Amino acid sequence: MARFDGQPILISGAGRGLGEGIAKHLAAEGAIVGIADIHGETALQVAEAIIDDGGRAFSYGADCGKRDEFMQLAADFAKDAGPLRAVINNASVLVYEPIEQVTEETLDTMLSAGLKSVFWGVQAFLAHRDENQQGNILNYSSPVAYRGRPNTGAYTTIKAGIAGLTKVLAGELGPRNIRVNAIAPGSVPTPATEGFVTAEQYEQRAKNIPLRRNGTPQDVAQAAAFLLSDEAAFINGAMLAVDGGIIAAG
Repeated sequence: MARFDGQPILISGAGRGLGEGIAKHLAAEGAIVGIADIHGETALQVAEAIIDDGGRAFSYGADCGKRDEFMQLAADFAKDAGPLRAVINNASVLVYEPIEQVTEETLDTMLSAGLKSVFWGVQAFLAHRDENQQGNILNYSSPVAYRGRPNTGAYTTIKAGIAGLTKVLAGELGPRNIRVNAIAPGSVPTPATEGFVTAEQYEQRAKNIPLRRNGTPQDVAQAAAFLLSDEAAFINGAMLAVDGGIIAAG
């Protein structure tokens, strides 16, 4: 039996990039995956690819930064697949720019997609979880939450907030048999970063990573799968760096 056989797992922002990679990995391990993305067409494409490979998936086009939309898609997924076993709060918007260039519009967009969506994802999970099983919430932080990288003010603020919220939720929801952890993916080329990081910049990043390479979506997917699995049944409130040693080495 696969590790996640028949478990409904909902993933926000899974229409591409790391979310897509995790969705496909979990589906290959037997999960019934809910693909939620503001771009409904890409969510559908990911779900169709999973189904074509013999997996089970449902897609939902929704703005996960809006509470009503997140709650509705979670209700729809629970109806389609059964009570939720886990939610992965992956949605975000990535913008790198000097602090004086941050606009109210950009900040509102990033806070909505990257931070508010985490609150709504947790609420949606609590409303539709399988009360008879240990629950799992997996959030996304980042190495920038631990290092002062220039031009990442908005993004760093959001990811540091998620790191703190993860600890709060681990203590708050642990007594309800819900584990809450986070991963901090390092330098991983994905379609979402193509407009901000060039191939040359990724090459330079690899030279400064202790393992001397950039990460892959599969690296992140395998780490996420571990934290969601029974093998991590006593891990709660952890931040798992999936970064080749960036945080450790400074």
